[in-house]
Amino acid sequence: MIDKKKRTVFKEGAITPSFIADSIAAHSRKNNIGAHDIFLGQVRNDLIDNKTVVAIEYTAYQEMAEQKFYEIREAVFAKYNLVCLHIYHSIGVVKTGEICLFVFVSSVHRKEAFDACREIVEQVKLLVPIWGKEIFEDESSVWKENK
Repeated sequence: MIDKKKRTVFKEGAITPSFIADSIAAHSRKNNIGAHDIFLGQVRNDLIDNKTVVAIEYTAYQEMAEQKFYEIREAVFAKYNLVCLHIYHSIGVVKTGEICLFVFVSSVHRKEAFDACREIVEQVKLLVPIWGKEIFEDESSVWKENK
């Protein structure tokens, strides 16, 4: 449990491929890690009432959300033998095809990484006060159901 600092989870707009690549590259120097598991949540171009989603605008009760992210992180660190754990979520507009959630878990062995990553994603969806407004081609919008 090396990487336990409280940090900001939210990133304005999409989480870029270069940010993800830099995060992965930074961990290559940590030679006590034997496994990484990564979850990337991507905005889909769902068809709703014959309208295509072109983006989602994420909003949050940020202070409470940051606290929930911290609590999830601490609980997962306590439950699994992890080396590192990082969670990033977009705030603002993210276009279809772009990344809105990045969970990166590192451990000595793969099972802990797999199990922890899945648990984090499910807990984020269940507990963190983040809302998404789906924006359509015609610029109309509707609040997204969290599934």
